[in-house]
Amino acid sequence: MIKQAIIPLAGQGTRLLPLTSVFAKELLPINGKPGIEYIIEECIDAGIKEIIFIISKKKEMIKKYFYKDSFYNKVIKKKKDKRIFNEFKKIKKYQKMIKFVYQNKPMGTGDAVLKAKKHIKDKFFLMLLPDDLIIKRNCSKDMISIFNKKKCSVMASMKVNKNTVNRWGIYQKKKTINKLNFLIEDVIEKPEIKNAPSNNAVIGRYILNREIFNKLKNQRKGKGGEIHITDAIRRLIKDGNKFIGHNFSGKYLDCGTMHGYIKSSVEISKI
Repeated sequence: MIKQAIIPLAGQGTRLLPLTSVFAKELLPINGKPGIEYIIEECIDAGIKEIIFIISKKKEMIKKYFYKDSFYNKVIKKKKDKRIFNEFKKIKKYQKMIKFVYQNKPMGTGDAVLKAKKHIKDKFFLMLLPDDLIIKRNCSKDMISIFNKKKCSVMASMKVNKNTVNRWGIYQKKKTINKLNFLIEDVIEKPEIKNAPSNNAVIGRYILNREIFNKLKNQRKGKGGEIHITDAIRRLIKDGNKFIGHNFSGKYLDCGTMHGYIKSSVEISKI
């Protein structure tokens, strides 16, 4: 079983400026609910028992959001509002699940994941990127189901426009398993359009072997001067580790850009 999840939250959110100059992007409301709560709900529905948030000192407001007990108690005592009581009850449930780890220098997703090493107990764990919302079907749950059958790493996949492959991590397929799944030969971070092996892009859902930590410890900086999780995954694949790409059935929403953030609220309001 996959019981733990890592969620990197230390990014600066520059694509959502000016909103993120004063507010953590993960707390921005999407159809009336903070974006991060959709990710938490996905984890809970997939059977996750513990979630490790990777934040920075600049994003302490994320931690504070989950620890406003005295504020809620005062409001509930005064207002007697059932809706507020239920919101507080939900947050208290989240408190029991969440641990916080710090990444104070923005050195990439790979570096963020490495910070959580000591908290990962089992051989495999789930990682989710909060900018990537997948609605209408629980992608993490489907990936865990695949893992339970195949006992190997699984990564979410989606076809993108061929002219935009240089914005994504891109898969090279090894073998088709079925309509939704394939074996991964390689994965390349932001390849040049002419050199891209496919238009199957990495989306922010991963089931990873804890061996990834050994690769990340000595992983060189990649494009943009950051330590990319993709580069460490490539090394695992070359060492013979089996990775499955999963073409998820849900609807993908990019909450990391202003256009995507606005569109996400509209799409979720339709459900």
